[in-house]
Amino acid sequence: MDKILIHGGHPLSGSIKVSGSKNSSLPILAATLLTREPCVVYGVPDLSDTHYMLQILMHLGAQVERASGTVSVTAEKIQSVAPYDVVRRMRASVCVLGPLLGRCKEATVSLPGGCVIGDRPIDLHLQGFEALGAAVRVESGDIKVFAPKLTGAVINMHGKFGPTVLGTDNVMMAAVLADGVTVIEGAAQEPEVVDLATFLNKMGAKIEGAGTRRIIIEGVPALHGAEHRVIPDRIEAGTFLVAGAIAGKEVTVKRVNPEHVRAVTDALTRCGLAINVKDDAISILPNGHASALDLTTEPYPGFPTDMQAQMCALLSTSKGTSSVTENVFPQRYMHVAELKRMGAQVELEGATAVIDGVDCLLGAPVMASDLRASAALVLAGLKADGITEVSRVYHIDRGYEHLDEKLSELGAHIERVKAA
Repeated sequence: MDKILIHGGHPLSGSIKVSGSKNSSLPILAATLLTREPCVVYGVPDLSDTHYMLQILMHLGAQVERASGTVSVTAEKIQSVAPYDVVRRMRASVCVLGPLLGRCKEATVSLPGGCVIGDRPIDLHLQGFEALGAAVRVESGDIKVFAPKLTGAVINMHGKFGPTVLGTDNVMMAAVLADGVTVIEGAAQEPEVVDLATFLNKMGAKIEGAGTRRIIIEGVPALHGAEHRVIPDRIEAGTFLVAGAIAGKEVTVKRVNPEHVRAVTDALTRCGLAINVKDDAISILPNGHASALDLTTEPYPGFPTDMQAQMCALLSTSKGTSSVTENVFPQRYMHVAELKRMGAQVELEGATAVIDGVDCLLGAPVMASDLRASAALVLAGLKADGITEVSRVYHIDRGYEHLDEKLSELGAHIERVKAA
């Protein structure tokens, strides 16, 4: 099992290019199951999660070819059963349910299991399928859905902590082949949902309103093959911007949609950091310690929960007292204990982290608990005195394409080593 060692105190400078979006790639790859014809997806990042998704597609019978960031999928003949051994490694594997139900009118997919960042139920997914006319059963750890035919309906995707992104994706993929019109109310507005809708429309779907709270889908008899390039990964972009804020002289993040990361750049500006935006590039120019900040995570276009841990790392050495309230996944604070091992002063009050900025952090052995927490620990290590040793970096490999190599290009002293 690999570890990442970060020798802190080395300033970052230069530019990096953002990879394709993980959270776009996974449902878009799943959507290739909706047609017998070949599909080509460009810009798919080299991640363990995308590898797992391709393994699921191949298990279901699709022919898959991958060359660098280009993936070709032909799902001419597929089966509709994805057992636990295939889906257990990745919660997002549940997004094959929608396309399998849409095309095969039935699907059996094993429940993907729990998640360290808190309860993430798929009840809304299943309620959406039922509204389309499917019978749903959960037995022996498997989700089984069946429908002689799917019929358009009005479906609400707004849950306890906001709209469900994967639920919106799943219902949208099932509904494109349903009879009649489906209206998704309370839909997730994330750019990744818009990207999926764009790909589905290229395949011949009729979807309007993606990116708003109301998506209208007119069902069609069949979809055809298509080519598509996934959008840049806004969370990777935000992570590198925060890296620049923590340890940078001047860092430029290229191949980014500035609108997609506006909540992050707004937060950094409120911390007193200088941000320059030009076309598809954003530069951050730190000017001393960042200022304290009160921050609340919200569904898009609010501040993303996937950037909360990284901002906690930044605010740990900001002047004054900051507060971070997690409104999307209130239990998502596994990184706090590890940051405290590095000298951070953080106290949890329910779903709020109160952070008293310290002058410096100290390198220490720390353990990654989830994807974004692991990135936060790496960023903290860039600022810390001494060596920070991050274990369980397979979490990082789920969602960041060669994070250590990209940080090295910016001047970080970082290395990946085999654990003893």
